[in-house]
Amino acid sequence: MIPRHLTIDAADPYQLAVFWSTATGWPVSAIDQPGDDEVLVEAPAPLPGLLFIAVPERKSVKNRVHLDWVPDERTRDEEVERLLTLGATIHEDHRTPEGPGWVTMHDPEGNEFCIERSAAERA
Repeated sequence: MIPRHLTIDAADPYQLAVFWSTATGWPVSAIDQPGDDEVLVEAPAPLPGLLFIAVPERKSVKNRVHLDWVPDERTRDEEVERLLTLGATIHEDHRTPEGPGWVTMHDPEGNEFCIERSAAERA
């Protein structure tokens, strides 16, 4: 078995998909448009796509599952700053003065995700 999509509830699937498309560099599906109830951000194979589904209720508690992202072209701190400019917010900062650690962030609808150090920073 392999995962096809990671499905995320959303108040506005298209708007949230555009945020994640910009954050990842992955495209929003060409068949999706504003107002759709389901919007797919297409990940490169073999990764699962990010599928955003409209739900009537707002997010009210912590996610039971979240993604941990590792920057591939920037440092962790550069990636955090870039995501802040896209509309993410910092939820908890677990960086240490020595360098290790991660940052837990919220996307524009409040879903948690983490930014870890890049492979280069870990080397």
